[in-house]
Amino acid sequence: MIDLLGNLSQLKDNSPKTIEILDTTLRDGEQAPGIALTTEEKVSIATELDNIGVSVIEAGSACTGKSEREAIKQIVGLDLSAKITSFARGIRSDIDDALDCDVDGITLVVPSSDRHVTDKVRTTREDVISDSISLIDYAKDHGIWLELLGEDGSRADLDFLTALMQSGIDAGADWICWADTVGYASPEQAHLAVSQLSKIGPTSTHTHDDLGLAVSNVLASIAGGALMVHATVNGIGERSGNVAMEEVAIALHHCYGIDTVKLDGLFNLAQLVSRSTGVSLPPNKAVIGENAFTHESGIHTDGILKDDRMYEPYPPELVGRGRRLAVGKHIGRAGARAALEEHGIIASDNQISTIVNRVKVLAERNKRVTDADLLAIADDVCGTPRNQKITLVDLIAVSGGATPTASIRLTVDGEERSSSGIGSGPVDAAINAVRGALNDSRFRLVSYHVDALTGGTDALVTLNVEVARGDRTVSVASSDADITRASVLALIDGLDRLMFN
Repeated sequence: MIDLLGNLSQLKDNSPKTIEILDTTLRDGEQAPGIALTTEEKVSIATELDNIGVSVIEAGSACTGKSEREAIKQIVGLDLSAKITSFARGIRSDIDDALDCDVDGITLVVPSSDRHVTDKVRTTREDVISDSISLIDYAKDHGIWLELLGEDGSRADLDFLTALMQSGIDAGADWICWADTVGYASPEQAHLAVSQLSKIGPTSTHTHDDLGLAVSNVLASIAGGALMVHATVNGIGERSGNVAMEEVAIALHHCYGIDTVKLDGLFNLAQLVSRSTGVSLPPNKAVIGENAFTHESGIHTDGILKDDRMYEPYPPELVGRGRRLAVGKHIGRAGARAALEEHGIIASDNQISTIVNRVKVLAERNKRVTDADLLAIADDVCGTPRNQKITLVDLIAVSGGATPTASIRLTVDGEERSSSGIGSGPVDAAINAVRGALNDSRFRLVSYHVDALTGGTDALVTLNVEVARGDRTVSVASSDADITRASVLALIDGLDRLMFN
């Protein structure tokens, strides 16, 4: 067995070192079932990818169609610092489509395993090599950057894959890529293959997470000499997804002192991609999940309050996050006191004990306890009834036309205010209307969960949302038969607490 531990330890010993990221969110990520990004969404994501310092942005597959080419052209027109590329099959027309988009380069994908060479493309190894040389010559004659990727490389005969990649470098390819197309390989296999290929020329690695080994295989590839990683934001992609860029970035930084992208932009980028794709972030997702820096257990909360590194491997601010002390069944006295003090509530030891006991009873009955629940209990125990300063007077939301719109009237500390907004849906429009009425751009929705409480066409829904304003957050819940109204009620409840408490 290859001494992976020895090779990985050398990564840290040889730092500082930089690994480039080729982000394929807009191509391989979009190939996940149910994802279809608009041109505007692709442009927004590409802009944020460039902002955090991604080296190469694979903007799509120019051969897909006219709308795809239009999106790629618009991204090229942004004049970003990142190299903008297109995926291209081993077909000259694919290269022509990419050239028509004026991209900086292409990833040329050719078959490399016998399963793909013989059964899929119905050709021979010899023809794959000769055709690849011809296509590389054609692309390089047009002055573009080129990466040669052997599809299904992890199941290819390594001697043939090496010969194919060598012919690519000899023909003028700038990079070669080892591709674990179906997430088949072990870290030992990844290391062995990349170690051999990296002797030929600059080598990248493309891994999938079918076995849950995507990050491990990236680390093994880098130990073998890979200098660039193909990745997607949030790990979206076909089947179990591609390797997650944020996981690669923090693993390399934290474990080996290797730089990739600006880490503090990872969370905002993750949220943008989640909203654009409609793929929600699992709460336990590393780096970007809602629970990544959330602590409920009394033991853990007490430890975190004494030493913020006690139960965290790295500070949340490193990746653009904040820490949150959650309210629930496992809440302890220290956590309850800290959560209340964050909202300006000072309670005695006896009051804290009573509040903790009531929270535990509520948690065992309702499962989820919001910050608003905690504050309501504290108000009752401490005898300080709440005076809500923001109330909803009227809400009208229309979504039947071309653009969803909403109009809202609020009273804010006794003053009536009104505003309207547009959005991607009635809830988004209503939230924008609230933002306008409050004339406040500082707040944002950190999380938004919808649950049906009853069945039927008049089903009651409950909204659990976490709202942030500045460096403070609060979680609130609201129930209503109208999801838009429930969203607004939850939002203004949270903002009332953040703005006036």
